[in-house]
Amino acid sequence: MKDERMRVLGVDPGSDTTGYGVVDSRGSQYELVEYAGIRAPSRFNFAERLLIINQRLEEVIARLRPDACSVEETFYAINVKSALKLGHVRGVVLVAAARAGVPVFEYSPLEIKSALVGYGRAEKHQVQEMVKILLKLKEPPEPLDASDALAAAICHINTHRTHIRMER
Repeated sequence: MKDERMRVLGVDPGSDTTGYGVVDSRGSQYELVEYAGIRAPSRFNFAERLLIINQRLEEVIARLRPDACSVEETFYAINVKSALKLGHVRGVVLVAAARAGVPVFEYSPLEIKSALVGYGRAEKHQVQEMVKILLKLKEPPEPLDASDALAAAICHINTHRTHIRMER
């Protein structure tokens, strides 16, 4: 069981850019599969942009067949309108995973940062740099939304590995 491969889709929902990243793990080794930012053109209305995000994620899930989906939870926002839009984006992410039968795990930004950097209040560039190191990349992953999504995937891998160890 220790060397069992696990493929995790991490998602950082955003109304401008929704980042996703797929990471394979075998034991304590990570391997980057793919990452990108899904950016729906602003010429579309919000409902159409949600549809584009949903369709792109469904395509990624069908093509890469992750074992789990790790999604960043909504944080408290000062702007209520932005928080509501973010909630809608999270909804289409959850539906895309559920429709494909992929189990969803949600982590707060604090949990993700703690799992990667060891400090829950780490800056985005610190998380991005740790993702680069853990995945042995030459350059930090861009956009930041994709880097955050990769961090969410790695967070789930680490959390899952810890739960397995504790069950033994």
